Amino acid sequence: MKTTTTIFLRNVIFYAYHGVAPQETTVGNTFIIDLTVKGNFLQSMETDDVADTVSYADIYGVLKQEMAVPSKLLEHVCGRITKRLLHDFPLIEEVRLRLSKRNPPMGADIDSAGVEVFLARE
Repeated sequence: MKTTTTIFLRNVIFYAYHGVAPQETTVGNTFIIDLTVKGNFLQSMETDDVADTVSYADIYGVLKQEMAVPSKLLEHVCGRITKRLLHDFPLIEEVRLRLSKRNPPMGADIDSAGVEVFLARE
């Protein structure tokens, strides 16, 4: 039997220092992550053992570590996170990550702006 399971984290909030403008790297901003990972976690459905899946607490740990590393571009942050998740967790087959910056400094009445990245194993 083949199955695909989606593990997700929604509206994960971080305060970080990503951006091109000097004020963004000094003052910082609020960022929101929506993340889904897909894989075949069929064995965990049978064993009820966290060792047979990917713990969303471990996924959160990766997000927290990578969000703490300042970058100019959100694409760069997303690339680091998605590549690391695929590297660190062999059971993950696909990663979809949306990273939004609240109130970006662009002179617009806007809630957020961001980037969405999809990465899959070959």
